[in-house]
Amino acid sequence: MKNTSLFGGIKENFPSGLVVFLVALPLCLGIALASGAPPLSGVIAGIVGGLVVGFISNSNISVSGPAAGLTAIVLTAITDLGAFELFLCAGIIAGLIQLILGFIRAGSISNYFPNNVIEGMLAAIGIIIILKQIPHALGFDKDYEGHESFFDNGFNFNYFTQLFAAIHPGAIIVTIVSIAILLAWDKIPALKRMKILPGALVAVVTGILLNEAFKITGSSLAIGKEHLVLLPVPKSFEDFKSLVTMPDFNGLTNPKVWIVGATIAIVASIETLLCIEASDRLDKQRRITDTNLELKAQGIGNLISSFIGGLPMTSVVVRSSANANAGATSKLSAIIHGVLLLICVLTIPVILNLIPLATLAAVLILVGYKLAKPATFKHFWHLGKFQFIPFVATVVAVVATDLLKGVGIGLAISVFYILQGNMKRAYYLSREKLNDADGITIKLAEEVSFLNKAAIKKTLKNIKPNSSVTIDARNTSYIATDVLEMIQDFANIRAKEEDIDVELLGFKTSYRDYERDEDSHILITHKRAM
Repeated sequence: MKNTSLFGGIKENFPSGLVVFLVALPLCLGIALASGAPPLSGVIAGIVGGLVVGFISNSNISVSGPAAGLTAIVLTAITDLGAFELFLCAGIIAGLIQLILGFIRAGSISNYFPNNVIEGMLAAIGIIIILKQIPHALGFDKDYEGHESFFDNGFNFNYFTQLFAAIHPGAIIVTIVSIAILLAWDKIPALKRMKILPGALVAVVTGILLNEAFKITGSSLAIGKEHLVLLPVPKSFEDFKSLVTMPDFNGLTNPKVWIVGATIAIVASIETLLCIEASDRLDKQRRITDTNLELKAQGIGNLISSFIGGLPMTSVVVRSSANANAGATSKLSAIIHGVLLLICVLTIPVILNLIPLATLAAVLILVGYKLAKPATFKHFWHLGKFQFIPFVATVVAVVATDLLKGVGIGLAISVFYILQGNMKRAYYLSREKLNDADGITIKLAEEVSFLNKAAIKKTLKNIKPNSSVTIDARNTSYIATDVLEMIQDFANIRAKEEDIDVELLGFKTSYRDYERDEDSHILITHKRAM
């Protein structure tokens, strides 16, 4: 029987929590810097995102912290309001609004994001991560993370001239060695089994030792402090207190503060819901997060973060994907990353400031590759144009603009194809009351689109362990790929784990049978439990 307690999987989740900590630390500082906020405000948001949101949320993969997508809003708001203390009041207001959104069950809108758009967003984030980290891998650290678009200020050839002129040989060596270590830990079975010693930690320690060796020998390869992690180093408790900014509650009477708070709440909530959908896709066990609880957790997190001088936060794709790739199995990993941020910032900032950004860039480049690997593009190509075109459009739009605009464009194209080809498609679901029945029958209509995903998802989520379910598609001529994949995950993963007897009637054996001009793929492999 599986251990379901919070601390039951510490052996599996400590290494992934450590990896996320290493990734999150420079990102927290970089986002604070880009937002025009005190450096420690980003770290505070990361700590609260790990400890508070990680504890309340029931997402097993998602990790919360300061988000690059809010950078422009925060920078503009601090400038307009004239003081960071007033901006913190806006963060408090944003948290309250998110709490309200959670209680009115606004999280259900995430069920209407089609999978090809979510996967397109993930692939785009992967491409952006790689493009953003290449300069740091080469020793050019003009901006650590920036916005969730590669073309922040338009396409600038001057930038590339500066990049190649500033290449640092020492940083390149550290990057290459770090990537080699990470690949070895990922490919060599004996190393891969050493869960307690993650490859990212070995790469970071090796990067520090290499650079220290360069310094001791007086080599020109030595990496300067401008290319290292830069944490504030308080020499006493009073110094530390001076780094923490408290809110000016007079801002609660300022209408501009309320407008900023509402803006942050809306943008942060949408980004969180998008990330939660993406995180659930990254979860190997395909567990479903309660999005309404997630909004409440984010609201409480933003309230606490703003009260103690932290930036607003969201669930973040970069940290969540690093968490999933490092092998996280529960939310304990996110909590561990928050604990490590808190301990290390308070105790060993001097040691952390020895970490070359190049070695952290190597970690993120491999995370980006796993998100945007060619196999993902090939998969959607085989699913046909109705899946591939919205997927690619989302990738291009997110890279060229930002996360929200890109997803909006991808969603609009998906809806266009649905409306064009399925104007008359309808959906109905015939079922008994789940609480009173040991067995239920789900009858699918003749045509089922991704717009019906929410109702089916809710029904499958509420099916009790050790029960029986029949999913009848004998009268169905079309089922959206999203719904097919969700039924397949339920039948092949969750039904086996919870001893649910599943009978699938009338399902075709290829996507071609449901959509025109599609390549063949096996859909359902689960056999009814005996």
